[in-house]
Amino acid sequence: MEKDWHRLSPEEKREQRFQEWLDSPGIAFASPDAEKTYRERARRLIDAYNLKEPDRVPVLVNTGSIPAYEYGLNYRIVSYEYDKLIEVWSRFNGEHALDLDTLAMPQRIFPSKVLDLLGYKLYNWPGHGLSDTARGFQYVEGEYMKADEYEAFLRDPSDFWLRIYLPRVFGVFESFGMFKPLTHLVELPMMDFMPLARPDVQAALLALVEAGKEYGKWMNAGREYLGKMAALGYPVMRSAYAKAPFDTLGDTLRGTRGILLDMYRRPETVLEAIDKVAELTISTEISAANTLGTLNIMFPLHKGADGWMNQKQFETFYWPTLKKVVDALINEGFLVTLFAEGNYNSRLESVNEFPKGAVTWWFDQTDMAQAKRILGDQCCISGNVPTSLLVTGTAQEVKNYCRNLIEVCGPGGGYILCPGASTDEAKLENLKAMMSAAKEYGVYRKT
Repeated sequence: MEKDWHRLSPEEKREQRFQEWLDSPGIAFASPDAEKTYRERARRLIDAYNLKEPDRVPVLVNTGSIPAYEYGLNYRIVSYEYDKLIEVWSRFNGEHALDLDTLAMPQRIFPSKVLDLLGYKLYNWPGHGLSDTARGFQYVEGEYMKADEYEAFLRDPSDFWLRIYLPRVFGVFESFGMFKPLTHLVELPMMDFMPLARPDVQAALLALVEAGKEYGKWMNAGREYLGKMAALGYPVMRSAYAKAPFDTLGDTLRGTRGILLDMYRRPETVLEAIDKVAELTISTEISAANTLGTLNIMFPLHKGADGWMNQKQFETFYWPTLKKVVDALINEGFLVTLFAEGNYNSRLESVNEFPKGAVTWWFDQTDMAQAKRILGDQCCISGNVPTSLLVTGTAQEVKNYCRNLIEVCGPGGGYILCPGASTDEAKLENLKAMMSAAKEYGVYRKT
């Protein structure tokens, strides 16, 4: 008899999530061959995540916005017109997916009209702060929580978010600062809900409804696309994004300059705040991921790289709360991917603290031989094909680079070949060269 979920070990929970992905319930495959290919591709990745040797080295290639430009469109057009987004991504996969052996995914194409309706200020995007021809979005650095607001955040994070933070970051929420704390509500709500009579508050609520409708259109288009691709034999892993607690504080709230000063001026307050963020991250990520049937949770690690902070600071401010969050997700059976932006060479010895197969490290510029030596017995590793090489190099140069990575990282399994960072401006022939290298040099056994 199958154990109750709460009685399963973390390894058993993760295996059950893998098995559900492999079994693909609800997918109406286009043909028996598509079903067979789906399971082969999924099994290849599962073996790599579990530090086993699959039939060959798997390849994951994020094509970014390349499909739009292949057919005469651009990021701005497909981020506003979802029918064109799905049309060109489907066409791209039909013409190139076999050469890439991986699915072109539009996950980096945000629904720009939703951002327009919300008056979002944390990013610029093509047609809004960036030229119409820009290939992606750009973060807007700022101090969105002031140094004297730590107390308000720690006392009641939800109230701080609703009445202080959101009005700064979303134009549509500017009038929400008129509300009293919702904890002030006692029995008769008339005085507390007086802001609802304001035209600007009513306009904000109507704008949120419109944004929700627009977001629904984008979600429906994405579901249709993913369902069609899965039916053709491409396993789409349900993934979610999370942030290291320090990055939430340093990116989303205080900004880079603010958090740098805080580490020296108010270190104990910073530690208290990131611990609070860790608690919130754990509860929200587990709840949302279980609701959506998520398998993998990916963390882009922004401010923990070599050169950003010294090792003592990393072990004080960055790593403990990140590990706390990751441990909680591992315990629920999620696969965790840690995307180490920049260089993590000096961090490798101190981050090898997770159970075997529970974490995949995706490296940007880290020495892969060193990563394989230190982490390879415990963690799947991936990445390190430079964006500069994919943009400016030849297909043969890319193939040679990938061959060297496979020879260094491939033995024993637990290795996935993939780019180190963004591929929006990569040459398509260079992405295909990665696939060619894996097929030629990454075979573990004949099938």
